[in-house]
Amino acid sequence: MTMLKTAFEEIVDVNAIGKEVNTRKVNDLLQKAWMENLKPAHEDTRRVLALLIDPQLDFMENGALGVAGSIKDTENTARFIYNNMDQITKITVSIDTHNPFQIFHPCWWVDQDGKNPPPFTAITLDDLDQGKWIPVLHAKKSREYVLNLEKNAKKTLVIWPYHCLQGTVGNAVENQLANLIYFHSVARKTVLQKVVKGTDPLSEMYGIIKPEYDTKNYINIDLLNEIEKYEMIVVAGQAKSHCVLESVKQILEHYSSRPEVTSKLYILEDCMSSIGGFEAATEAAFNQFKLQYKINLVKSTDLVLK
Repeated sequence: MTMLKTAFEEIVDVNAIGKEVNTRKVNDLLQKAWMENLKPAHEDTRRVLALLIDPQLDFMENGALGVAGSIKDTENTARFIYNNMDQITKITVSIDTHNPFQIFHPCWWVDQDGKNPPPFTAITLDDLDQGKWIPVLHAKKSREYVLNLEKNAKKTLVIWPYHCLQGTVGNAVENQLANLIYFHSVARKTVLQKVVKGTDPLSEMYGIIKPEYDTKNYINIDLLNEIEKYEMIVVAGQAKSHCVLESVKQILEHYSSRPEVTSKLYILEDCMSSIGGFEAATEAAFNQFKLQYKINLVKSTDLVLK
């Protein structure tokens, strides 16, 4: 365990996790981080990546698309990073980023009375062909997307509450976790890597590597190549059932023939939670990943980096 001069409570206010106002002064924290005099990350002989999936305010329990359990998950994540400050080489955080007019938001669709679908409505290709739901924009491309989503991704389009809108408070990384990960950046002299995802209006992007379907066949090869360089990849974030699951799945599928890479993934099970109703399917998927790809399913308190 890292022995730091700065106490965990000086960096993270546990009672303020998920709240919009940061109760800590970042400038003061980063001055303290510099004074820790920790070994620079580039000197690590074993490189460890902490991969944080969408740890944003809108996914906290009171957020626009709140995940039950996310506040405790965030505390656990922060404590893990704090306790392993001198062992984590780099932190990569993905930031789900949207605008109102995107294909999975209510204002993209109307019914025959001009009303938007309520959040969590499932829209199928049959719904479109029967005129139940009508796209406000890009009718041809919208149908093509729903068709290919069902055909290739084996998924149904779900309308989500407006969330992680670019430039809003909900789009931000949760404040107390942000305090901690920037503290790590300065203390270890390593640049925090931010991966923005989800800006394409005509596609969903649960995973950090590629959209569910898009005509450009975008794949974040640079990120995959970066991940491969580490001896350990420790994963936390929200929601376990969607963005975490899809991110892990995409990484595993890309490296499916390379168990020396897939076996380096450590999933912190007490640092993520599923959206209600998806728990059983999510656990089954991760257990299958463990059998097939030899990933490691662990609790943050049991994984001590030395």
